[in-house]
Amino acid sequence: MSDELTWELLHEVYGRMEADLLQTYLEAEGIPVQMIQEGAGRSVYPVTFGPLALVQLFVPKEKLTAAKTLLKNYLDNQTTIDPDDDRDQESGE
Repeated sequence: MSDELTWELLHEVYGRMEADLLQTYLEAEGIPVQMIQEGAGRSVYPVTFGPLALVQLFVPKEKLTAAKTLLKNYLDNQTTIDPDDDRDQESGE
């Protein structure tokens, strides 16, 4: 049996919601994900900031390069919503 680790740390995020989104995205692309979070951060009232909110995402070592590429694409394509941007509203309002 090999003592070599088979999973590598890909990314860390604060908050389970963002971690779940990344997990879903990567798994849809065929990359399994394991998430690790401090037990208290997953309580009935989940923590969304601070050290207890930290979630680590691990992927199989052989998929790390592909996962990094997908993660970069995901992060580069995130957009922020500007509540003052009225381009989505119908004209004439």
